[in-house]
Amino acid sequence: MPSLFKRSHLHDEEDQDNDIDDDLRLRTVRTAHSTLAESIRTENRRTARRRKTRKWHAKGLFKSKAAAAEPPPPDHDLPQPTEPQGASSLKQLKPGRRRNIYVNCPLPPDERRPNGDPIVTYYRNKVKTTKYSIITFLPKNLYEQFRRVANMFFLILVIIQVWPIFGAAAPQVAMLPLVVIVGATAVKDGVEDYRRAQLDDEVNNSAATKLGGWRNVNQLSDPRMWFEKLLGIGERPDKVSKGVRKLREKEASEGKNFVLVKEGMSANDQPIPNNDSASEPGAIGRPRSLEDIQSVASRSSHDHSYPPAAYDSLGTSASAIQAAGSLEQPNYNQTFASSTSSWAMSNRTGVSAGVVDWQKRTSGTAHWERTLWKKLGVGDIVLLRDNDQIPADIVVLSTSDADGLCYVETKNLDGETNLKPRRSLKATSSITSDEDLEHASFVLDSEPPHANLYTYSGVLRYRVRNTDGDESGSDSGRDKVEPVTINELLLRGCAVRNTQWIIGLVVFTGQDTKIMLNGGDTPSKRSKIEKETNFNVITNFILLVVMTIVTGIVNGYYNGKAGTSRQVYEKDAGVTDSDALNAVVTAVSCLIAFQNIVPIALYISIEIVKTIQAYFINQDVDMYYEPYDTCCVPKTWNISDDLGQIEYIFSDKTGTLTQNIMEFQKCSINGVIYGEGVTEAMRGQAKREGRTDILSPVEQAKQLEQLKETMIQKMSRTFKNRYLRPERLTLISPQLADDLADRSKPQRGNIISFFRALSVCHSVLPDKPEPQEKPFTVDYKAESPDEAALVAAARDVGFPFVHRNNAAIDIEVMGQAERYIPLKVLEFNSTRKRMSVVVRNPEGKIVLYCKGADSVIYARLAADHDQELKAATSRDMEKFANGGLRTLCIAYRYLTEQEYFDWSRQYDAAAAAVADRDEEIEKASELVEHSLYILGATALEDKLQEGVPEAIDLLHKAGIKLWILTGDKLQTAIEIGFSCNLLKNDMEIMILSADSMDAARAQVEAGINKIASILGPPTRDELARQELNVPANTKRSFAVVIDGDTLRYALDPTLKEMFLNLGTQCDTVVCCRVSPAQKALTVKLVKEGRNAMTLSIGDGANDVAMIQEANIGCGLIGLEGSQAAMSADYAFGQFRFLTKLLLVHGRWSYQRVADMHGNFFYKNVIWTFAMFWYLFWNSFDATYLYQYTFIILFNLAFTALPVIVMGAFDQDINAKASLAYPQLYKRGILGLEYTKTMFWLYMFDGFYQSAVVFFIPFAVWSSGYVMSWNGRTLDSLADFGTTASVAAIWTANLYVGLNTSYWTWIMWFVTIGSNIFLIIWIALYSSFESIDFIDEFQNLMGTVDFWAMVFLCITVAIAPRFILKFAQQAYIPLDKHIVREMWVMGDLKDRLGIGHRKVHSENRSFFTRSRNTSENDVELDNRGPYRQTERTSPSDIPENSQRGVHTPPEMRLNDSTGPLHVTSSNHPSSGPSGLHPNRMSYYSPSDIPSPDPTGSRSQTSSLHVRDDTAHSRASDRTFVTANEWEDEHYDPDRR
Repeated sequence: MPSLFKRSHLHDEEDQDNDIDDDLRLRTVRTAHSTLAESIRTENRRTARRRKTRKWHAKGLFKSKAAAAEPPPPDHDLPQPTEPQGASSLKQLKPGRRRNIYVNCPLPPDERRPNGDPIVTYYRNKVKTTKYSIITFLPKNLYEQFRRVANMFFLILVIIQVWPIFGAAAPQVAMLPLVVIVGATAVKDGVEDYRRAQLDDEVNNSAATKLGGWRNVNQLSDPRMWFEKLLGIGERPDKVSKGVRKLREKEASEGKNFVLVKEGMSANDQPIPNNDSASEPGAIGRPRSLEDIQSVASRSSHDHSYPPAAYDSLGTSASAIQAAGSLEQPNYNQTFASSTSSWAMSNRTGVSAGVVDWQKRTSGTAHWERTLWKKLGVGDIVLLRDNDQIPADIVVLSTSDADGLCYVETKNLDGETNLKPRRSLKATSSITSDEDLEHASFVLDSEPPHANLYTYSGVLRYRVRNTDGDESGSDSGRDKVEPVTINELLLRGCAVRNTQWIIGLVVFTGQDTKIMLNGGDTPSKRSKIEKETNFNVITNFILLVVMTIVTGIVNGYYNGKAGTSRQVYEKDAGVTDSDALNAVVTAVSCLIAFQNIVPIALYISIEIVKTIQAYFINQDVDMYYEPYDTCCVPKTWNISDDLGQIEYIFSDKTGTLTQNIMEFQKCSINGVIYGEGVTEAMRGQAKREGRTDILSPVEQAKQLEQLKETMIQKMSRTFKNRYLRPERLTLISPQLADDLADRSKPQRGNIISFFRALSVCHSVLPDKPEPQEKPFTVDYKAESPDEAALVAAARDVGFPFVHRNNAAIDIEVMGQAERYIPLKVLEFNSTRKRMSVVVRNPEGKIVLYCKGADSVIYARLAADHDQELKAATSRDMEKFANGGLRTLCIAYRYLTEQEYFDWSRQYDAAAAAVADRDEEIEKASELVEHSLYILGATALEDKLQEGVPEAIDLLHKAGIKLWILTGDKLQTAIEIGFSCNLLKNDMEIMILSADSMDAARAQVEAGINKIASILGPPTRDELARQELNVPANTKRSFAVVIDGDTLRYALDPTLKEMFLNLGTQCDTVVCCRVSPAQKALTVKLVKEGRNAMTLSIGDGANDVAMIQEANIGCGLIGLEGSQAAMSADYAFGQFRFLTKLLLVHGRWSYQRVADMHGNFFYKNVIWTFAMFWYLFWNSFDATYLYQYTFIILFNLAFTALPVIVMGAFDQDINAKASLAYPQLYKRGILGLEYTKTMFWLYMFDGFYQSAVVFFIPFAVWSSGYVMSWNGRTLDSLADFGTTASVAAIWTANLYVGLNTSYWTWIMWFVTIGSNIFLIIWIALYSSFESIDFIDEFQNLMGTVDFWAMVFLCITVAIAPRFILKFAQQAYIPLDKHIVREMWVMGDLKDRLGIGHRKVHSENRSFFTRSRNTSENDVELDNRGPYRQTERTSPSDIPENSQRGVHTPPEMRLNDSTGPLHVTSSNHPSSGPSGLHPNRMSYYSPSDIPSPDPTGSRSQTSSLHVRDDTAHSRASDRTFVTANEWEDEHYDPDRR
């Protein structure tokens, strides 16, 4: 098909590929392996183009056209890079001045005020996530509430009723509803915000340690406002605040102190001996290194002493405490003073190093002091210890590691638990004490704050004193600079791990920190229905205005008419002498009388209903997560109905879909596959292909446990593995144990070489949690969980990695100790896609081990490599990748001494290069990473959270599209996409990766062209598709995978509409390497561009922006909590709970609120218009038809409860049925339950019924006298008005009951009780003396005419609605009506495994008849392309239900119009009710034979029967076709 978009494409020689359509210029792939391979090829092409461009720029051959044509990015542009880059390549990411931070340097004149304070001020470190403050709460909350048109209208009415001229009976009473509504809403909002404030206070008042006793010139000497200084209030800088004083008193009373010592150096500057030699083979005395630090879990959060000694609760050495003595009267300025000053004075060499100048004179007053997070400011120097939370964005100056390394955990930031390495600046790495800091002098030139988590650019400037006898003077020296990148920056929200101490400089505080910039302000969210209600309220308001204008005009006409009885009986009754003014007063009085047509009570009722709904969501045991002891926590109650209308879900990956736990499942060694595990992707593929060779998860687990025991027994007979962790063994393969034990075969040597490479080629740190009690229990800490999983698997198979230092790597090989000498480590990065180590093995040979992506390794294999092994390993890796596993290829080569010596010099020179360092290192690496020989391949599974694939499948069936927005690299996201069945092998997957705007545009256009060439242009009109000769049954699904750089271009205003068009035509979109700001912009693009309801879900602080941007934000609760959960509208424990939240609670809430809105408008119309009809018989003078108390109590007592109970408790479909038929959710996506048409239908019902309840009594009263039982004539206005009011109120309550699907005892009680309460009120109120209502109960209630009129009104009023509902559900039912009938009258409960309340006779339902398999059933079964989902045994039903995992029955709907069919086929040998003889009498949801209401209807004579192929059983709003319902079916023999 020719391209729909004619544009010139950029042709690169790398893009010339015969497999790419010349018209489309975009490759699509299907399998996981081909997708991964294509992503690597795409990235390699981009890298090559970038290098070539840089070379041309360096040579000055040309200037980039893009750079010349494109203006600088505007202020709102996204951060340019999406991953760490060199300082030279960074652009200014946010407008603003670069900030200079001065340490022990005077401010230059142009940056200081006359009093010496800095001109530039910075945010405090105090953060606020609340919407309100004490000052802003009242005005801001009132503004938000009076955005509602109804609230503003009733405020005006309350003001009008203050003047008696308008005839308001009790203006004080009239204002009560508005006061109650506004007050209750304000209290709810205040409570929600107060909870946020409590969390803020907890964070802001956390303890921190900073350097005190020195002048931070970057802060104001007195930060108080001028009026605070004038009045002497506020916190004076020379006084300690109350919070800090309490903290210091508490900690000083415990005598806490600490000493800072570099790892490997004692106080006497002597190496610390190794104490682990007994347990570590070959270990020798050495300096302490990072792996000696005990693990995080071994002690409390501060359990470290420097140097190690007896520990107290804060890690203070006993000797240090004893030396410090007891502090009976703590000095608040000296508390936590370091004892290193005296040590430094006596042991320092006096030689300056880096920024430290020992010839500089200092006051000697600097000391460490405890303070609060909120007291920190830019330029403060802080001390962090192991497990401390990082209070601000901090540049690392020095660490406890001799090499300046430190490790942080970013779990609270991005959900990842693996450790991230950071490094101190070289110029400041010698700092170890407060005195060192006093002698340090430098300036940090920092970029402005911005939201990109992956980039930072700064420069450290300092002067080094001349030591070569320069005669230029004592102040002479050399100016030096050192770049500062993201690798030297610690971000707020992270935690220090495996590092004893860190000294850092605060650069960004409070709102300037990256975590806060990505969060944004807490939004005020309003539900979609609430916004649409404003239209309905305005409509009713216009109707009210019309009524009042008509009343005023007609009343003025009658007032001015001469010769009427008014001139006799109502003389001087007017307010003024002017008929026109009297007409205006009458119109305003009518406005007050008819005010109920604008339902102010609706809002307070909605608040009550949504509070009850929030309580039910919170109490749902299916969403309770026992490991965290948490349930679903609704934090924003007023948007629960939006849960039933979600069309797009935007999800993070790490920690949201996955557990961030890697398991070594399979491997290929010398062409032989080992490993028996089955992944979720394999299971999902088997389901789609209809294969029955995959065991159920329970059976699979039992089988793997047996195989594991067998494997361990075999290995234990072969060798002794002291480090084995049986509970963590994931590579289960008895065959592997057999091959290791068989010394006669060469495969044993191949296996040993393979696992030896895994034990050596890594950057993992070993950790012994309990070195004394359990010396052979080793865990591994790694930057990547992949590496930790590989090394752990080698440990459990018999090749444990034991110990590492700069001089040796100690491992064991089947019980025998081996030591390797590390020579070089070539680190992994996203460009190289490989890692290598060069070591000297125990035989003295130099070996290079390399592991990486298969395409990268295969490109570097030796020319004489065994071709058969290459092909076999490639096939195995392709199989692994298609199974959702993450593959790595392992290879090696030997180096000669001379070759290594020559290469080492080149590599060292490249590592020391100042310009283009990364490129030089890459070139040097290429010189040695070649001529490799394959050892094998590994396959890791990134463990998904429980139930994720099933949940995603269920959401897709519900019509919800899922977009993955992750900061992970492209390949990782693709692998997870296949693992969780988000990406499937039958999808056309398009990878978008561009490095320019034009390239991005070309690829997006190509993607649209690709879809158009298969499905036709994007249109909902099927006729247009037929005109293009596109087959109607064409079913192709598409997915887009796009990286962060390309997404930046795609979100550009000139391209975002086209990208939105592409993304919304795809079933799945995966965005990789995206920043938090890009996540939020992507959500905003879909939300506003398609006017779609969106939901975002994540678990880290980097997800907060998109959580707040979406209509609904969901956060996952972790063991330590998360900022995502705190900022979310709903917080719960696992991703799978989203299905119950949306498909059950969300659908119910939407249905309830929609019905409640319609019924509320209806009942107010029937009440108000009955009064309006009376105006025609009272000269339109606004006389009340009803007694005034009826008007007050109508919405308050008489009709309030039934509609509230409907909104809180109604269920059209049972929860399990809703999950079994997720397609029912589509009505919410399309917004079919709350439309303007339905609104006008309810309004028309109100018009009609108001006429009924007025004119029937009026006709009776007009036909003659009506006599009471006591002989009194019923001819007063009170008699007529009471009759009409009772008829209207009873009709309204019964009408609400008629629209209720689920009659609980509560509904019975409130419906009957409200009607009875009306009669009781009449009896009580009429018993008191009054002018017009005395003895009304006695006169009316004993009269047959009264009751006859009431029941006649009810019957005539409700009959049309009843007939319409019957006709619709019997002849043109919606999906929910059919499923409801299956539930109530059919055997759906049996198939869902739910017991019946009563056992009816055999004629209970036409669904319970035993049905044998017919030819038609078999034919329908055979043509369904979808196969049965995973089976679970009947005994698993309660467990699955409690976990919130529900697999739907085999029923499928789509959004096209057509008849609804559910087919079922039973095995010929099945017994009654279609049960297999070997099965129990109930099923899990996945075992349900799909019900067949169409076929069953033919068995019932009371229902209309017709040909299904000729006539639709569904209305035009029932988006279901017969073919789709027949797609999935039940076959009891297929397992």
